[in-house]
Amino acid sequence: MTQPTIILKKDREKSVLKHHPWIFTGAIQEIEGSPSAGVTIRILNSKKEFLAWGAFSPKSQILARIWSWNEEEKIDSEFIHSRIRAAIDLRNTLFNSKTTDAARLIFSESDGIPGFILDQYNDFLIVQISSSAAEYWKDDLVKSCAEITGISNIFERSDSDIRKLEGYSQINGRLLGETPPDKVQIYENGIKYFVDIKTGQKTGFFLDQRTNRFKIRDYSSGKKVLNCFSYTGGFTLNALIAQSGEVVSIDSSEQAITLGKKNIVLNDIDNKRASWIQGDVFKELRVFRDRGEKFDLIILDPPKFAPTIHSLEKANRAYKDINLLAFKLLNPGGILTTFSCSGGVTPDLFQKIVFGASLDAGVEAVILEKLHQDRDHPIPLNFPEAEYLKGLICRIT
Repeated sequence: MTQPTIILKKDREKSVLKHHPWIFTGAIQEIEGSPSAGVTIRILNSKKEFLAWGAFSPKSQILARIWSWNEEEKIDSEFIHSRIRAAIDLRNTLFNSKTTDAARLIFSESDGIPGFILDQYNDFLIVQISSSAAEYWKDDLVKSCAEITGISNIFERSDSDIRKLEGYSQINGRLLGETPPDKVQIYENGIKYFVDIKTGQKTGFFLDQRTNRFKIRDYSSGKKVLNCFSYTGGFTLNALIAQSGEVVSIDSSEQAITLGKKNIVLNDIDNKRASWIQGDVFKELRVFRDRGEKFDLIILDPPKFAPTIHSLEKANRAYKDINLLAFKLLNPGGILTTFSCSGGVTPDLFQKIVFGASLDAGVEAVILEKLHQDRDHPIPLNFPEAEYLKGLICRIT
């Protein structure tokens, strides 16, 4: 049987030669054969010379996701198993049982498995599939994940909007073992958390903010803290553990706030120092501004304002607006810890946005630290798109 093949247009192989793992529809000159979604295809340049092996995705703008640039490589169950083994072995060198029992074990293209995410929460694994490549090899992926980790409870959270771009419906349900309870308990840097891995944001918790949550302790002692988009209280608990003063947390989700309150009780923290507001952060910040309330430390960890490049301009305005409001609410010498998880907002652009917000707020500020996603979310040098989370710790002078 002839191997399905795509042939690139002349001079469109440059990104492939640089080992970028995506090939867009505009680069394709010809498709030989009739490959179905997820099938392994040969990728050739315009001279019909071999470039790579990829997975075919007929309904996506990313027509092929590359598995390997080695012509001798065979994309089969053993290949999938070896990729999973390598990814999990890496995480075993990054973490130990004293730090946490929750981590991202596989981060999609960063680990050479396009569109596949595997997160561990204590005795449960969460799988998220967002590409034809991973959907095609789903059974092998799940089997290998269970074998290599020794964890037999696997739940699927393939419910992101990205999945629709590949032509697949959203899925949420048990794959192997036990169905997780409504709340799974994990620990991280000495703090225990209840996590909703069945319906919570992302796969239940923001694993990418682990180090940043811990870092906030350095700035919290004795401070009046405002945590915006608080979700279930990750930054809130770390501030309270560090003996902050009052911590005010704002989130739009009643369910998240309820879980945040339970996390405070779970850790035997005095809840008299914690108050919660269910509401729109933009509106609540304006309420604080209008009544002249001030804080020593403000944390902004908003959702993805720019899910696509087309929404970038609107997102930039939102990031500037919210940072402007935060700067106005800080006491002299106050600290703003601010983040963007929008992939289209580069670190340089984000810094410019925050700078513009400080100018409009009439404050001078210096950057104390630049923040990024945790190390279980690695960024390949050949795939800068994997860098999505960026943050700044700024002090107004």
